[in-house]
Amino acid sequence: MPIVVNLPSEFKTVYSSIFKTTPRNGTIKLITNELKRQLLEYKLIEKKLAKKYGMSFDEFTRNEVVKEKNYSFEVEEGYCDWELAIDGIATIEKASQSIKKYI
Repeated sequence: MPIVVNLPSEFKTVYSSIFKTTPRNGTIKLITNELKRQLLEYKLIEKKLAKKYGMSFDEFTRNEVVKEKNYSFEVEEGYCDWELAIDGIATIEKASQSIKKYI
């Protein structure tokens, strides 16, 4: 079911003169680009933490690294960031799949 978004008329000018597209297609492109950006950000966090600890998140959890490192703030923060990144990747990939037919 389509949704209607009321934008100021100046946005139509931006879509047509700068984006060279319709508001509908431009909005679809903006949303897909934002999903790609967020996905890359989450993947970068995941990669950075895997490199830092030399293991996957599953190994990190299974090896109880947080406990092993005496629950240090840095390690707990890494755990939370890593978990957030993994959840973010799954969420963005699911959202991307749900709108794939419109791209």
